Amino acid sequence: MSEPAVENSVLDGYECRACGYIYEPDKGDDKQSISPGTPFAELPLIWRCPVCGAKKNAFENVGPVNKASGFQENLNYGLGVNKMTPEQKNLLIFGALILGFLFFMSIYGLQ
Repeated sequence: MSEPAVENSVLDGYECRACGYIYEPDKGDDKQSISPGTPFAELPLIWRCPVCGAKKNAFENVGPVNKASGFQENLNYGLGVNKMTPEQKNLLIFGALILGFLFFMSIYGLQ
């Protein structure tokens, strides 16, 4: 008999409310020998945050890691910015700040 097929679903990340560490199931926890792919629910009860040592119950579900945040029905608003991942938003914001700074500094070259 073959085992039922398991869907390739994205596992939710869990954030430590004490220090902000995010447990990502895809990466696991090397410090405590937790192999990659281990869901948060399957972590042992004695598992603690590798950064601050907080207990497992101090963690909060933050949803899928590296996925655009917000409600699905709201992702179509905001000129496409709502569909961006946090890394893409950071690149857009800081890139615009650097570009603005360069334009500002170019004013001195007009003399």
